Amino acid sequence: MRQLVEVKVKPKSVKNIMNGYPLLAKEAVENSGVTMDEGSILRLVDSSGRYLATAYYGLQNKGIGWVLTRKEQEKIDTTFFVKKISAAVARRKNLYETEDTTAFRVFNGEGDGIGGLIIDYYDGFYVVNWYSEGMYSFREAVYQALGEVAEVRGLYEKLRFNTNGQYVEQDDYVSGEHGEFPLIVSENGMKYAVDLNDGAMTGIFLDQRNVRKALRDKYSEGKTVLNTFSYTGAFSVAAAFGGAVQTTSVDVAKRSLPKTIEQFAVNEIDHEAQDIKVMDVFDYFRYAARHDLKFDVVVLDPPSFARTKKISFSTAKDYPKLLKDTLKITSDGGVIIASTNNASFNMKKFKTFIDKAFTETNTSYKILEEHQLPEDFTVPDNYPEFNYLKVVFIKVMK
Repeated sequence: MRQLVEVKVKPKSVKNIMNGYPLLAKEAVENSGVTMDEGSILRLVDSSGRYLATAYYGLQNKGIGWVLTRKEQEKIDTTFFVKKISAAVARRKNLYETEDTTAFRVFNGEGDGIGGLIIDYYDGFYVVNWYSEGMYSFREAVYQALGEVAEVRGLYEKLRFNTNGQYVEQDDYVSGEHGEFPLIVSENGMKYAVDLNDGAMTGIFLDQRNVRKALRDKYSEGKTVLNTFSYTGAFSVAAAFGGAVQTTSVDVAKRSLPKTIEQFAVNEIDHEAQDIKVMDVFDYFRYAARHDLKFDVVVLDPPSFARTKKISFSTAKDYPKLLKDTLKITSDGGVIIASTNNASFNMKKFKTFIDKAFTETNTSYKILEEHQLPEDFTVPDNYPEFNYLKVVFIKVMK
């Protein structure tokens, strides 16, 4: 039997809840001393006991739970999940019908009405990402609902709610067809190899789909392209498709080499004509500067936080320095694709990092285009802070 708890929302947070803010922050509720189980249903009320919303309790890095409905009589059951997932699938109708793209996001957490639940689609296979143990307690209802709404070729899951910050190693297969990996998916006509049962990552970041397309279509022809923090080389593949004369992919992870070779191979691109380096990106910047290497296009998409034996890096404080290092190896008139998925600052703040780097190096620049999350990564209305991705194409005017 699922626990039902009435929780009082502090006066200063009532307006946010009433206006549709989906996150339940710890400081938003009064501490009643009631011990709540993960997945408990919370009846949120104001100080006078007036109903505000229904939420679930689920500890995660953003708060203690998420609002599910503002209809007092609505039950949180399989019917509820069918309704939410059906609406999300309907919003992606165009993507389902697009033949040249077979990998995208089907359900984007709070943007589709259920914080802590992410569902991705890979050519008939579905991957469900659980971001709190509380939401995971609804697992059976969610899987039943997904099966009613969509034709599921095979189902995989990722558990991302453990407390020590490490991914839970497990067999991610749930039901249906066992995938044969690598699974080859399409994105705007390009092919990418993915593995749905290989830890936290699948081999491609779906939120960068439009950025890869822009790189391919507008910025690669006849250019030398450096892809830093390259992971499996998805940007490098896009650049090669766009007519880049050479790509250079740099990532510190040893597995980036075979994974990047694999991505070139599935697209019938000769990886030996490309440059793939397994080394620390910061070391590579120094190496490139010493050897007077210059690139026409540099993709700069670092993790929000990184730590090596030599340095620790945070986009929130170190991005300007990273850009200054990048400028040393960018050709006159070149383009830097500056990207971050750090949700702790917005696009306006990100642009101040860019301006700081160019100002301190006495370099002029022009912003060519900007990107945030693509259309399948739905964000809540009126709450742009949930739109975590920030990408700026910058032309260097030396």
